[in-house]
Amino acid sequence: MTNRRLTLSVAAAVVALDQLTKWMALSAFDDGPTEVIGDFLVFRLVRNPGAAFNSLQGSGVLIGLVAVVVVLALIRLSGSTEHRSEALVFGLILGGAIGNLADRAFRGDGFLDGAVIDWIDLWFIPTFNVADSSLTIGAVLAVVVSLLQKSDQ
Repeated sequence: MTNRRLTLSVAAAVVALDQLTKWMALSAFDDGPTEVIGDFLVFRLVRNPGAAFNSLQGSGVLIGLVAVVVVLALIRLSGSTEHRSEALVFGLILGGAIGNLADRAFRGDGFLDGAVIDWIDLWFIPTFNVADSSLTIGAVLAVVVSLLQKSDQ
């Protein structure tokens, strides 16, 4: 499997899992939150029209346009990765970006103005979703991979 194919496969898996869990959250938690582990872990439906941590409220179109640019750049760059670990990182970030971009594109009335569906609420982290997790894990792994590659030189 080529690195580009690995990137796209990982991204597709993330998008599928993200959209499936958002669909589940919309039907399961619309009536109210579900405590899983007391106040530590609660499944709570939140519609976020802004950016991470509920910042930049009302900037959905701008955030969506930035996400489109990021998605296109990652698809283009995915063909130039030298290591499978880089392809995996690109796939995680790409899948997370597409997952949340899909909400902005298809869950609103206008151009990229849909709210992102968040539903996992850990007491110390603002409510998030699978796409957010994928983006975060991808970013952390990007730093780790970069550091490991520099130490091999």
